Amino acid sequence: MRNIVVLGGGTAGTMVVNKLRKKLKSGSWHITIVDQDNDHIYQPGLLLVPFGVYEPIQLVKKRNHFFPHGVTFIEAEIDRVEAQLNQVILTDSRTLPYDYLIIATGTSPRPDQTPGMDDPKVWRKTVFDFFTLEGSTALRSALEKWEGGTLVVQICEMPIKCPVAPLEFAFLADAFFEKKKMREKVKIVYVTPLEGAFTKPVCSQQLGYMLHDRQIELEPDFMIERIDPQTRTMHSMDEREIPFDLLVTVPVNMGADFIARSGLGDELNYVPVDKETFLSKKFTNVFALGDASDIPASKAGSVAHFAVELFADNFVEYVEGKPMTHRFDGHANCFIESGHGKGLLIDFNYTTEPLRGKFPIPIIGPLPLLKESRLNHLGKLAFRWIYWNLLIKGRNIPIPALMSMAGKERPVEK
Repeated sequence: MRNIVVLGGGTAGTMVVNKLRKKLKSGSWHITIVDQDNDHIYQPGLLLVPFGVYEPIQLVKKRNHFFPHGVTFIEAEIDRVEAQLNQVILTDSRTLPYDYLIIATGTSPRPDQTPGMDDPKVWRKTVFDFFTLEGSTALRSALEKWEGGTLVVQICEMPIKCPVAPLEFAFLADAFFEKKKMREKVKIVYVTPLEGAFTKPVCSQQLGYMLHDRQIELEPDFMIERIDPQTRTMHSMDEREIPFDLLVTVPVNMGADFIARSGLGDELNYVPVDKETFLSKKFTNVFALGDASDIPASKAGSVAHFAVELFADNFVEYVEGKPMTHRFDGHANCFIESGHGKGLLIDFNYTTEPLRGKFPIPIIGPLPLLKESRLNHLGKLAFRWIYWNLLIKGRNIPIPALMSMAGKERPVEK
């Protein structure tokens, strides 16, 4: 009997145990999955909690409800991995031996990494995050009673979970305050360390136009140094200052601390892996999936979905001593809420930026790419059902794991 230990019961971890349970002989393999709690949160919904679209209770289900029969779930915190000895040590001193280890512990916001950000005078009083259930719920209360002023939406450092989410928040805030008939009382400033609105040039230009049209100021190339809690001012490394009345921040995102304690990660606690197979660059029986890896792709659920689709077949090949033939191309697609019941959809990978076209069926669509539409907004809302009932259960969704250029408008070469 060979042992697989999966660390993390989020999107990637849950999908991979469902996929592998079907592909590996149950009498020959035992799968254990570890997480610190039993609450699985639908993270795309956190963005919408502050605007009253979802109640927090709608976004949480029990993790073990989604694990297949025959998989052992351990609810515990991880102290470290002793990769040389092929074992995981839990904080209660239990030891889990493994033949293969899959790290899928994701990434988390770390306000403690920016001086002044987590100061009790401002944290979740005038400075809020929305990538946690507690943060988005607190922000909802703040927005309900806020009377106006300068709202700053800010990214500390890349990479972050779902790179488009801060832009979505800015667009949704514009629509939210307009609906409350107080938009003229609110100045919205979008602050980013990037040189434009997004990482990909064509998409960045489109989103930049959208910010301008909504009278949202763009402050690019802002590398935050600290926050002054007394004056409610952000300071950059090049000595710029941006005052705020309400700051919605995406703090520095980092992988789990046990990865650092185990000597498995980079400076942000992400596990260096081969970007096409997710195999650790350091150990031949360790993989990292989803947000826990250092692959140069969006830290988004769609990436985890497409990656796991290919990984499961690769893993079967690998343990049989064969080459891994399913190479991941960085495929990601994301709905972008743009407010007023509309949204965009982008589809891209490591080498191809978001382009216009139709998705998922070429020419027919029905979803337009890189263009606002009501259908894209409805698609984002419908995805919650798809997530709970199909995606994390490892069921097939008829979208290719590798990106296709079919139906896309190829850029004109100059």
